Amino acid sequence: MPLIVGGLLTSILIAVAVVSTVWTPEVPTRVRVALRLRPPLEAGLLGTDHFGRDVLSLLMVGAWNSLAIAWPAVLLGAALGIAIGCAAAAFRGLFDEITMRAADVVFAFPAVLSAIMVGALLGSGPLSAIIAIAAFNVPVFARVSRGVALQVWSFDYIAAARSVGKTTWHITLEDVLPNIAGVLIVQVTIQLALAILTEAGLSYLGLGVRPPNPSWGRMLSDSQTYLSQAPHLAIAPGVAIALSVLGLNLLGDGLRDGLDPTLRARES
Repeated sequence: MPLIVGGLLTSILIAVAVVSTVWTPEVPTRVRVALRLRPPLEAGLLGTDHFGRDVLSLLMVGAWNSLAIAWPAVLLGAALGIAIGCAAAAFRGLFDEITMRAADVVFAFPAVLSAIMVGALLGSGPLSAIIAIAAFNVPVFARVSRGVALQVWSFDYIAAARSVGKTTWHITLEDVLPNIAGVLIVQVTIQLALAILTEAGLSYLGLGVRPPNPSWGRMLSDSQTYLSQAPHLAIAPGVAIALSVLGLNLLGDGLRDGLDPTLRARES
């Protein structure tokens, strides 16, 4: 059930984001002062904001902007983190110790705070947000990949591969990585949920997507002044963020249950 619900919510998120690149009910940046702060159904399905812009159109384009930052950030962090983690598991020793202690230092700060620090240093903009989110994902994937890779290195078929003359790098690429791919896929979905939250936080603080491009985080920031007058301005992006994160987390849980053989063995 979590896999089905999570997959459905995630599919809707991706579909809305893709559709927004070719169609929205209104031009998201179109200002209509005469229609400002209209409630849902009076001017558009979800009403209008303080500039008279269609909230549904802003949400749709905001979904694309969130994924356009979250996906590259997580994939970049995953690529670097997996490479570091697999190397640490393969070579152990001083390299392993240094990389894991560096990861501990990064983990001392919350994810959003780390992204805010990096974003403040690099300035606002999508590229800065991608780098900021990726920077935190590197030690996450390094830790996860190292942990599961160490387990694989203790298996008998790794010793057999060594006995036939395979190098450490060949064993890592051909024997270790394929056997930890399931765990890493699950971790990607979980980190995507966190990346969407982090992107919203950065945009809320003005460090993410630049205006006039829509962003869920900035929609929440802009709605603060009008909470009593137009609560729909905060409800719409808040629900969008919550459902997106819920869907990705449920998808991750479902994938973990399906890909983890120990969990399948317990259920049977």
